[in-house]
Amino acid sequence: MNQPVIITVAITGAVPRKKDCAGLPVTPPEQIEETQKAYEAGASLVHIHVRNPDESPSSNPDLYAAVQEGVKKYCPEMIVQFSTGGRGRDQTARGAMLFHRPDMASLATGSTNFPVGIYENPTDFVEGLASEMLKYEIKPEIEIFDLAMLYNAANLVKKGLLNSPPHVQFVMGVPNAMPVRRSILEFLIKELKDVMPTATWTAAGIGKHQLTVNEWALELGGHVRTGLEDNLRYDETRVAKDNAELVARVAKMARDRGRPVASGKQAREMLGLRPIAV
Repeated sequence: MNQPVIITVAITGAVPRKKDCAGLPVTPPEQIEETQKAYEAGASLVHIHVRNPDESPSSNPDLYAAVQEGVKKYCPEMIVQFSTGGRGRDQTARGAMLFHRPDMASLATGSTNFPVGIYENPTDFVEGLASEMLKYEIKPEIEIFDLAMLYNAANLVKKGLLNSPPHVQFVMGVPNAMPVRRSILEFLIKELKDVMPTATWTAAGIGKHQLTVNEWALELGGHVRTGLEDNLRYDETRVAKDNAELVARVAKMARDRGRPVASGKQAREMLGLRPIAV
């Protein structure tokens, strides 16, 4: 249990600002500055959504490129992960920025009911995104919102659409999807070892469940995700002034449990990512 822990920070989120969301980083300079502070607090991976001037979700590849360039400049070893999530974006645009070759990109392997609609990920679309990630040497972070998505991911590995070792994120606490129960997380970890034995994993808790799932992941040997995206989704009780504060909290929790915080270089090695271009 002394394995270094990779801390992912999800800085902004995919939904328009609400009353308690003032100060979320929206423009590329804001996102770069927020990411740098989180990096200095211990985050080694940043999950990025970009926004239009009206703060709605955007698929503009130039905005993704600008944020990635800034993160590489000010956080030189940090892992950059683009979101291909569908909230507020047309399916045809969700992978439009992958040609910028981020280190990682999210990949949900099935559809699920969200409170305001269906998060649609049909099989042909998922396989198309996976193929694009292979083309650009991008490592997917497989997003598991419901149990079937784990086995769908295992099938993608068998088809050669996901390289080994895969990386999985269990998302708990989205209403209508996977509930926040430790017994469920323990079951998922066991199943992951059976169907994708080389996989690494992290877990994310949504809204008021963020801290609980952070604790479970640290105790069960996984990696953690934090950030205002998750904290403010479906539950607008803000618990920190910024993302760096949330990262610092998780870093302290990890050290208190005897788990060192992974540097960017360590995180890249643990996830089997391609070397940083010089």
